[in-house]
Amino acid sequence: MAPPRDVTPLPRGRHRLTRAQVRASQRGRILDAMAEVVADRGFARMSVADVVARAGVSTKAFYEQFENKEDCFLAAYDAGVEIMVDGLGQVLESLPGDPLERFGQALDVYLALLADERAFARTFLIEVYAAGPQALQQRHAVYTRFVDVIAEVFGAEDDARQRFACEALVGAISSLVTVRVATGAFDELAGLREPIIGLAADHLRSAGLPVRRSA
Repeated sequence: MAPPRDVTPLPRGRHRLTRAQVRASQRGRILDAMAEVVADRGFARMSVADVVARAGVSTKAFYEQFENKEDCFLAAYDAGVEIMVDGLGQVLESLPGDPLERFGQALDVYLALLADERAFARTFLIEVYAAGPQALQQRHAVYTRFVDVIAEVFGAEDDARQRFACEALVGAISSLVTVRVATGAFDELAGLREPIIGLAADHLRSAGLPVRRSA
């Protein structure tokens, strides 16, 4: 799964790790395994047994931390989303004020993450729709967060029409990347950068936003 976490295997035999450290290591391995198994088998076909076998933990360890496979999936989804959003936020905060340049840098991070971390990409964009109503609610909340980020970049927070333009842009990006992840065309993701930036410039300018393309 995409988010970097401490998933170092536990040492064999006796060790001095605390119970909290053991649980944290197990949790990270379980979350990684969940994303990998879901990407391989699909959420509907995978089982807790698949996850614990991939993670190298006991079934007891799994149920000490999660109620069922849906609960584990939601935790894995949230962990990945939080680290991705944090990474995008750090990029945006470190860049100068040109909106399109900031957008382009954030887009680079997003596309590279999806291309490099394929299990996470399938979990984030495809399998979440098979994981039940709560997963769909969380997906909608994440979508709204992305709209908020783009609206902030282009200064569209307080204008309903301009914010809707940002939402339409996020929807277009989501559709473009999802179809490539669904078909396994990960090598095409990087090629979306320039067309998306051009789309953003034209679309948001037409909505009255001050968009300037960098030289």
